[in-house]
Amino acid sequence: MGIFAKIRDGLKRTRDSMSASVSSMLGSFTKIDEELFEELEELLVMGDVGVPTAERICGELRRQVKERGVTDPSEIGGMLRQIVADLLRGGEELKIGTKPSVILVIGVNGVGKTTTIGKIASMLTKQGKKVILGAADTFRAAAVEQLEIWAQRSGADIVSQPQGSDPASVVFDSVSAAKSRGADVVICDTAGRLHNKKNLMEELAKINRVIQREAPEADREVLLVLDATTGQNAVSQAREFQSVADITGIVLTKLDGTPRGGVILAIREELGLPVKFIGVGEQADDLQPFDADQFAEALFAKQE
Repeated sequence: MGIFAKIRDGLKRTRDSMSASVSSMLGSFTKIDEELFEELEELLVMGDVGVPTAERICGELRRQVKERGVTDPSEIGGMLRQIVADLLRGGEELKIGTKPSVILVIGVNGVGKTTTIGKIASMLTKQGKKVILGAADTFRAAAVEQLEIWAQRSGADIVSQPQGSDPASVVFDSVSAAKSRGADVVICDTAGRLHNKKNLMEELAKINRVIQREAPEADREVLLVLDATTGQNAVSQAREFQSVADITGIVLTKLDGTPRGGVILAIREELGLPVKFIGVGEQADDLQPFDADQFAEALFAKQE
């Protein structure tokens, strides 16, 4: 199955919910008027796009309709697809040009954080990169075990310490191992909790100081993993994490299991965070680098 087909199939539930409703609504209008825009905005909000983002999209649509003199509602679908792609585009590429580069992965428990790390490791090793996984979620014993399994599957090395160890110490060992073994990328897991912002902030700050001291020139990505099935709660989660961490990008998982994939637009528009990867299935290659044009095309693909 090709990449586009994977994304199209993974977005089926969102497409069946939001996009099908939009297409049906547009088909019921014979002219473009304010009622059409109001109904479209309502459908976008119901599709977890969020009120501010729905307003922004419809505002841009109004502007383009007026500017181009469009009168046929059947043209709105294509315009909408392009606006969505434009809104989501930018910053998708991972910045991992140095040797080593460091990727910190953060997010609450249950969003697929450890699995995401394993899938990114698989992707990078297939590209010929030497990868080291740092098991810095030392509070949850199962996290280290899961990461060990993914290290074996992906062909990555793993650095770990006993449960309860200092996470920053694991990051130190991981970066040191990367330098001594000539690794290209270090991917560090972190504890998945948000109940105490102060502790989380201090822990991330300590980890960042270690990276800065041990690999000051290294490219660094801080990826926040979010579960698409939580809809607008994912936006709230991102906002909380954004207040304590310098997030460089989003990984949106479980898109194949929800009709709420429109939340990706709210995350991008309301928080200004680029989407780096989307998860559209269980297999290792079902975590896909994000492509705004492919996503918008798959979201508004014709119903089969």
